[in-house]
Amino acid sequence: MKNRLKVLRAERNWTQAQLADALDVSRQTINAIETGKFDPSLPLAFRAARLFALRIEDIFEDEDSQ
Repeated sequence: MKNRLKVLRAERNWTQAQLADALDVSRQTINAIETGKFDPSLPLAFRAARLFALRIEDIFEDEDSQ
């Protein structure tokens, strides 16, 4: 799954640790999502969408739907 998490985080000058704290996950989880090694759970995707005030689809993109 492709995502814009790294770009959105960088636009706010947040570290992976800061984003992880805001989403209540580990920094390693953020790193794994940003590098495409891990797809977030639906609740985590919703938390990220609320945090960035975007729709889930604006952050995460299913590569199979292209």
